Amino acid sequence: MKKIFFTLGLLGLSYGIFAQDNPASTMVSAKAKKAAQHSKDFLVVELGYVGLTGTGAGNLDTKFNRTLNVALMYDIPLTGSNFSLAPGLGIGNDNYIFNNMTLDITNTTAPSRTATDAYKKSKLATTYLEIPLELRFRQVPDNANKGFKAALGLKVGYLLNAHTRTVGNLTGFKVIEKESSKYWFNTFRFAGTARIGYGNWALFGTYALNGLFKDNNTYAVNAYSFGISVSGL
Repeated sequence: MKKIFFTLGLLGLSYGIFAQDNPASTMVSAKAKKAAQHSKDFLVVELGYVGLTGTGAGNLDTKFNRTLNVALMYDIPLTGSNFSLAPGLGIGNDNYIFNNMTLDITNTTAPSRTATDAYKKSKLATTYLEIPLELRFRQVPDNANKGFKAALGLKVGYLLNAHTRTVGNLTGFKVIEKESSKYWFNTFRFAGTARIGYGNWALFGTYALNGLFKDNNTYAVNAYSFGISVSGL
């Protein structure tokens, strides 16, 4: 029994001496552990459904439209509270999948809808460079990987690209047609945003405060979206 206690004592002494001789490694290890535990939701990825509402939206016959948003955000804690502000920079991509129709965005009068089943696939895609700003609440202020959290915000988007893409057959050959034009689209998009979740997972929703297209007599539609959000780092 004495030998066992003697051995344990030597092990404890050796550990204490090693820790004193390596303060730098101890500090690095502690900082790495702290950084791993204290997420600030630096990276935010949203995947879901995007739809249109307003005048003419019913004439744009769509299937399951898709949206993907990726943003890098800088979290600024509000001292002494569970709240923080988070500005950021991101990319937003929306894909409207049409059902038995095409949309001509190069028409000089207004975006023009044509009902047809001649194409296997037909879609409208838009891509925005976005600047989001959120007011965040976290149950665990120092670690966004844990607890309940919610966010309300606004984001401004600058239209980088708008194009249509159709896939069909011509005399037995696969034909892909792509037309790109930003003429009928508003250059900037302003949208309200919301997220609510637990840990790294959340539900999100957005609603555009201005129209997708410039003023015209055919389509005065606003985009909305909802889906799943994953955040971390």
